[in-house]
Amino acid sequence: MTKIKIKKGDKVQVLAGAYKGKQGNVLVVYPEKNRAIVEGVNIVKKHKKPSAENPQGSIIEKEATIHISNLALLDPKSGKPTRISYRIEEGKKVRIAVKSGEAI
Repeated sequence: MTKIKIKKGDKVQVLAGAYKGKQGNVLVVYPEKNRAIVEGVNIVKKHKKPSAENPQGSIIEKEATIHISNLALLDPKSGKPTRISYRIEEGKKVRIAVKSGEAI
């Protein structure tokens, strides 16, 4: 299992696939699967069976997971995709954007 550098709440950009270039916030990260759910990206249609609360049944649209390798964190200064490195500040590990040197 590899180290996941993306966390819930991060602003990311999709690097590959049908949603290439789209940006959004990370809603959930699944480190054991190396996947994440990004707001407004990889929308799928899910068929709901009829139930007591929804007697007709329906088709809902929701976000599906996307592989971590297809995501890049956005630099807080420039808003462009960047890699990250780590620095220790005041005894805590801080994520640093490689392009600008800003903390994420």
